[in-house]
Amino acid sequence: MLRQRLLLLTFLLSLAGIATGAVLAAGWFSLPALIAGWYAADMLSGLIHMIMDYRPCPPGMGLADIFFYTGSRESEEYVTMQRARMARLNAFERISYDFKNHHPRPDALGRRPLWRLVGSTIIAGALPMGLSVNLAQALLPVPGWALAFAFSLLAGGAFAQYFHGSLHRKANPWFIGAMRKVGLLMTPAEHQLHHDTLQRDFATNCGWSNPVINRLFKALRARGYLDSAGLEPTS
Repeated sequence: MLRQRLLLLTFLLSLAGIATGAVLAAGWFSLPALIAGWYAADMLSGLIHMIMDYRPCPPGMGLADIFFYTGSRESEEYVTMQRARMARLNAFERISYDFKNHHPRPDALGRRPLWRLVGSTIIAGALPMGLSVNLAQALLPVPGWALAFAFSLLAGGAFAQYFHGSLHRKANPWFIGAMRKVGLLMTPAEHQLHHDTLQRDFATNCGWSNPVINRLFKALRARGYLDSAGLEPTS
């Protein structure tokens, strides 16, 4: 728990350093760069979501036993089984399974703690990228627009799964509602379009990139990729 808090704090401090630099070096291109970064983060959330949804689970891991479990998911039997099955997977496979598992039980995503939602993203990408930008700030005259883009991309990318979870949670912090009102985050009704078919609207931040990703999905599907068999574990 302490390690997780330290990693999260380090990332937030890194993000604050980037934001400070962006404000101090702000220019005419800073606002467009912020918007572009948020769009890029939204597109990443959609592309990753699409890939994870349709990536087949590794066979022979017993994931079907927990995916199709019909008893209480708070029972000792399920918890023990779930821990054992998850221990067999690497980090990438666990993330992929979590995406599939939330389709029949969408509200479960909203009940997950912050670190489970964002920890892998921060460790694998956001924190190293944030520290790299901090280092560049210290050594080079980085333009304000570049820092604005980096801040928006890192913030939106790191917390994409948290924003996704907020779409499946009724009680959210005040800033979630405020960001939805100005269009920086999508609404649960907009996200429901994804759950209705699992074949469209994969982005989970603001949804600005969904028209592009929807076309990409259709093109890949037409070429035989993204088979529906990958949506559920088979063994």
